[in-house]
Amino acid sequence: MSVLIYTENWGGKFKKLSYELVSYGSKLAEMLNTNSIALSIGDVDESELKTLGLYGASKVITVNDEKLANLDSRAYSKVISGVAEKEGATVLVLANNNTGKALAPRLSVRLKAAVGACVSKLPLDTEPFTIYKKVYSGNAFARVALKTDVKIITLAQNSFELIETDNKALIENAEVDVDGSLITTQVKDVQKQTGHLLLTDAEIVVSGGRGMKSPDNWAPIEELADLLGAATACSRPVSDEGWRPHNEHTGQTGKVIAPNLYFAIGISGAIQHLAGISSTKCIVAINTDKDAPIFEAATYGIIGDAHKVLPELISAVKQMKQS
Repeated sequence: MSVLIYTENWGGKFKKLSYELVSYGSKLAEMLNTNSIALSIGDVDESELKTLGLYGASKVITVNDEKLANLDSRAYSKVISGVAEKEGATVLVLANNNTGKALAPRLSVRLKAAVGACVSKLPLDTEPFTIYKKVYSGNAFARVALKTDVKIITLAQNSFELIETDNKALIENAEVDVDGSLITTQVKDVQKQTGHLLLTDAEIVVSGGRGMKSPDNWAPIEELADLLGAATACSRPVSDEGWRPHNEHTGQTGKVIAPNLYFAIGISGAIQHLAGISSTKCIVAINTDKDAPIFEAATYGIIGDAHKVLPELISAVKQMKQS
């Protein structure tokens, strides 16, 4: 019996999300009185693989095959399920991102496993195995019992603290027979965005809405984001109007994010927008309408004109950084 954690890498490097998964999976393994195993697919240096051990993984299994250079959910799910069966894994942990959402259903079918999607905490109980998760766009919570022999959990990003240890993981190279007929995905071109922090990776996000009144008024938002080392975002009406690119749109139909700090500037707080930021730890709202729904979700609220508040906020941040 073991807990298997699939750790996605980006260009051979792990990000905070991968370490968060390993921290979660290792604590879950302690609850189940078993060991945690991290699985890496792709070309990753041994020194990078060893970092997974620092967050609790007792063993790191690496699968490096040129056929798996690009994500193909059919091929990847077969590899992951094969490793899970070999290691006797009773729980699989994946990220609740696009990759995890593509893999979890296929793994569920292969392993006859129940899926607990977008969990944010360790299970409430192991007999029966009961998870705790948000439902109805974060407006309620549910307790769900997973009764299959094998369980699959997808962990919400930024929902579990990193737990560093002095553990040294055993690195094991796994020889896997990759069925080329399963691979149908072809990557013909790769264009990487540089010079900007990815919205889904950002711990601080500065977001603007229609209350900014014009795309010409976005400079203060970009300045504040630059001062805080934050990513910029926007509400759907802003991206629909073409004021900002669609890759900055946060909400139920855009990017679902979970930063530590989110500035909602001139955003009324429609339910679709709130659904995309419901896992944020702290929301600061600035709006002229005291009855705006965003204030119900905000940790801190400022009732005022963003064009007057932002310069004061920027000045305060500059003073803080100089002190």
